[in-house]
Amino acid sequence: MKRSTARGARLRRRAVPAVAVVLACAIRLLGAGPATASADPSPTVPQCAALGGMRIPASAMSLPATGGRVTSTALMTSVVSGLTVEYCQVDADITPVDPSAPDIKMRVDLPYGWNRKAMMFGGGGYDGTIPDLTENVPFGPAAQPAPLARHYATFASDSGHQESPISLPSLDGSFGMNDEALNNFAAGDALKKTRDASLFLIRNAYGTHPDEAYFAGGSTGGREALVVAQRWPKAFDGVISAYPAWNNLSEVLDLGHLTQILSRPGAFPGPEKQTLLYDSVIKACDPLDGVKDNVVSNPSGCHFDPHVLRCPRGADTGPTCLSDPQISSVIAMSSPFRWPYRVASGETEYPGFPFLSGSDMKTPFLGFGDTAPANPMPLTSGYGMQYWDQWVKYFLTRDPHHNSLDIDPLHPGTWLDHISRLSTIEDRNNTDLRPFARAGGKLILLHGAADELVSPRSTSDYYRRVRDLLGAGKTRTFMRYYVVPGANHANFGTPAFAAGWDSLTALEHWVEKGQAPAHPTVTDTTHHRTRPLCAYPEWPKYRTGNPDNASSFVCTH
Repeated sequence: MKRSTARGARLRRRAVPAVAVVLACAIRLLGAGPATASADPSPTVPQCAALGGMRIPASAMSLPATGGRVTSTALMTSVVSGLTVEYCQVDADITPVDPSAPDIKMRVDLPYGWNRKAMMFGGGGYDGTIPDLTENVPFGPAAQPAPLARHYATFASDSGHQESPISLPSLDGSFGMNDEALNNFAAGDALKKTRDASLFLIRNAYGTHPDEAYFAGGSTGGREALVVAQRWPKAFDGVISAYPAWNNLSEVLDLGHLTQILSRPGAFPGPEKQTLLYDSVIKACDPLDGVKDNVVSNPSGCHFDPHVLRCPRGADTGPTCLSDPQISSVIAMSSPFRWPYRVASGETEYPGFPFLSGSDMKTPFLGFGDTAPANPMPLTSGYGMQYWDQWVKYFLTRDPHHNSLDIDPLHPGTWLDHISRLSTIEDRNNTDLRPFARAGGKLILLHGAADELVSPRSTSDYYRRVRDLLGAGKTRTFMRYYVVPGANHANFGTPAFAAGWDSLTALEHWVEKGQAPAHPTVTDTTHHRTRPLCAYPEWPKYRTGNPDNASSFVCTH
């Protein structure tokens, strides 16, 4: 894809899609059907049958692989975002260099009436499954169509391994026993292999490359979005990175530290106490932004002291108070974790989670969990504790029977060297995004202020590093960062603010028309209210008027 000619290609294509779509519809009306269309590739109609069994040469990918093969094709008609979409679904395998490594399983959805654009989706957790290519981008609005409904060619992969069907979704780390599989996931190698193979299939289906290619992902997918901008600055024209776990090793160390603390006798606050703490924080901090709406819009101004909930003499006397060990646990989860040794990535701490400034504790699975960590790790413990357990067993020790509670992130002993090596592929902390900016790339960074699984403080830290290195003016030419008050991790459960913003249209306008996002508005899709989406470090302060309308708020420092 040559960006220097993309504008001309867009102008040329405006004259032909309508004719091509009419011809394709005429062919179907005459009984030929999509699979028997002309053998000559059309710029809008995919040659689905011609892709069956197609070999993907190793030369199509810039990273080592032994090629790939299309395993199936199918003509699909689905309702996507309320619209009926016809597309060719193509499944393929990319084969590894190491014969003992698993394949990368990937999928490409090729719509009829293609808009000459492509969207790659990132995964979540430890990946292991192909994301749903009919879904919207992270924090995407219900009122706007998903990329496939906009006639994007969409694609993604399982990142190079297949999770066990008996594991919890995205919590199978067993692939970490294989070096190639580990690099496909943690270093992001599978992203580039999948991108290259997908563009090969798109070119063979339509006879041309996309004019623009975009990437969108949240959590691990948000981390993957930053990986592609850092490692392959010319691979994508625009990137949406939501709640990114970019410093994965650093967060894992903090999660391991918290797992140890919460496993101590009497230290775990159960669901009732979690609700007590959350309600108390909201009651104290909600009014600080000028209106009581169950949303803490200025979390940096909220400093709740959990000692006000202390049980008499610090003993656990029931669900209406916190014991001293539980207060210590809450403070530890909300505080930065710093380790007293060096790791090769250069990271020195993880900033902790904002549980004392409005982070969502109504979804125990993603936060504290329902039960204390133990060995073996209960399935009802928090997601982060189970993530740590898998990491210790398969990434660090490569011993599935190792007790993860035996590893102390403060004093890892003989495991320090391996932790340091893992940091080089798991902490994707390159903040020099000048190559991405020079290539014309645009980056939209999003995080919910009430995220209970990936700390928004961490994303703010990454943004500040980029800004400090490049300067505020240069950073603003290609990057925007928004923190959404009240939004939790991936709109999981019933968040205080279920964020919905049409970031894809905003990104399209920025990349294709040079129009940067200006005064965007985010919708709470559950409570039918809007807020201004303020560029960090600003936050929406209530001014006057209807508190359900964004116009009643002003972005302020």
